[in-house]
Amino acid sequence: MLNLHAIWPRSRANGPGIRTALWFQGCTLECPGCFNPATHSSEPRWMVDVDELAEQIVVDERALEGITISGGEPLQQPEALLRLLSAVRTRTKLSLLLFSGYTMAEIRRMPLGPPILDRVDVMIAGRYAQAHRLARGLRGSSNQTVHLLTGRYMRRKSKKPRCPRSGSTRRAMSRSAASNLHP
Repeated sequence: MLNLHAIWPRSRANGPGIRTALWFQGCTLECPGCFNPATHSSEPRWMVDVDELAEQIVVDERALEGITISGGEPLQQPEALLRLLSAVRTRTKLSLLLFSGYTMAEIRRMPLGPPILDRVDVMIAGRYAQAHRLARGLRGSSNQTVHLLTGRYMRRKSKKPRCPRSGSTRRAMSRSAASNLHP
């Protein structure tokens, strides 16, 4: 079972294209100034069967560019996260974007960190730092890092990363995602 805070079935604000956004419930990182404190409690909020959630995502695949997973802290439910990522990766062609307050070094040291990273296209990692707050884009603060873990969001000819850093970049990614990803 997965402890969720919320699902937004059709979001344009949580990554490139139209995405299903999932917010996991539970986070112990306690980043000062976190903009999503309602997701911190680990008490059960909305317990969802991982297989049922994956099936709903599969049914919606044609309407989506991908899935964005945030929180709370998704990596504090690693077994359920890995199971969901595995189901979506093997049953769809959707992109997978994962937010975490952990750094990449911390994630790589977690027992399930490497297999989780193997299933993700874009990882945004690092604790939110209120002193380095960003007013736009996908990162909450400038210390957070964007990791393109697959070639999915690379330009075909130049192989330069297409990172979502600003609203205009994000819009450009949304417009061009289909042509860049599906020949």
